[in-house]
Amino acid sequence: MQKRIRQVFTTIREHTRVSYAKIATIGGYCDIDLIIVKATSPDDTLVPDKYVHELLKIFSISPCSSHRAFALSFTRRFTGTHSWRVALKCLILLHRLLRSLPNNTPFRAELMWARTNGRLSLYPCNFRDRSSSASDDYTSFVRSYARLLDEALDCVSLDEQVRETLYLEDEDEEQEEELEHKMQQLGRIIEILPQLQSLIDRVIECWPGGSASRNFLVESAMKQVIRHGFACHAAFRREIVVVLENLTQLPYRNCVAAFGIYKKAAVQADHLSGFHEWCKCMGYCGPYEYPFIDRIPGIQIRALETFLNGMWQLTDESSNSSATNVEHSPASICGDKRAGIGEGFDEQVVAKKEKEIEALEPLLIQWEDSDDENYNNSSVGWEDLLEASICGDSWLGSRNGKYEGNIGWEMQLYSPHVLQIANPFHQDMQKTNFY
Repeated sequence: MQKRIRQVFTTIREHTRVSYAKIATIGGYCDIDLIIVKATSPDDTLVPDKYVHELLKIFSISPCSSHRAFALSFTRRFTGTHSWRVALKCLILLHRLLRSLPNNTPFRAELMWARTNGRLSLYPCNFRDRSSSASDDYTSFVRSYARLLDEALDCVSLDEQVRETLYLEDEDEEQEEELEHKMQQLGRIIEILPQLQSLIDRVIECWPGGSASRNFLVESAMKQVIRHGFACHAAFRREIVVVLENLTQLPYRNCVAAFGIYKKAAVQADHLSGFHEWCKCMGYCGPYEYPFIDRIPGIQIRALETFLNGMWQLTDESSNSSATNVEHSPASICGDKRAGIGEGFDEQVVAKKEKEIEALEPLLIQWEDSDDENYNNSSVGWEDLLEASICGDSWLGSRNGKYEGNIGWEMQLYSPHVLQIANPFHQDMQKTNFY
């Protein structure tokens, strides 16, 4: 009983608002708020075209003020109703205006401004129907439709100039600037394609259920939704072909992103095909309007995945081979050999020096002992000292022939023959050993 009272009260309130708007406009007074109220009457009739044309005329006369006034009036009308007919007509009116106006007009910016400030909430939508017995079916459809329009505000279509630059093949296309510009445009397309796929998902989510699928007003809204899906599918199909044609020229990261888009398109094509078949059975649009949905076989997905894995392996192999070439390059090998030779040479010299010092230690000790004895012996005359000094060389030569050979080797190491050749007066001195 309480639910029935709410339904009656909602219907009476909405009819009262429409009657007031009609009375106010009899005297020639025209306002955007009143136009929106008259266009969204709580009945099963379609949105009259005259109200759409009136709004477009007002937008052309005073674009700045009229766009903001429409955003505020639409928000007030959509968020203040509990009738699914009024809410659905508000969305149909907004959808028709978005399709009638170009994307670069302030109309879209004003709607986004209202959404940013929290005045317009299309998603999440807080609408709840209280005017019918099947309120859940209509509430679900209105919320799905509102989410579709919310994402449509964010989606930016490609310019025709961008498409022309991708398809034209000039003579200077091989230049670096042209290639860089082309890569930027392809990167922009890769960013937009997921938005188109998301819009197609929102279109499929508008699939009405229960008693909502048999309503005349819902059928009118579904025609708008399906045609919007046609445009999104055509744009996606056109741009994905361009990406696949230039896939080998893209960086690896963009290739992975394009593969994810293509893989999702294979699954989405099945869902979209089933959705179109159901819409054909319901007679929502003419059978000739539905586009052909290209099914992507799984073998193509696997082939493209194998191709990308091959690119990744080639990238790893090239990086590893470059690092290996640097490590095993002739310069590094020669440097390692020289380092090893130098270290070995130093160790040999140090070992030989230590051996020589060890061999000289007994002689030095003996020489010091002899010096001490001679110093302490005060009876030794100067003739004996002179004779000992003259015989010392022969004594060293006779007792340390091996030591002489080592000194000779050292003199040959540190005094190269270059110095001997450079001096024309140099003559080899024959050294005589005394035995």
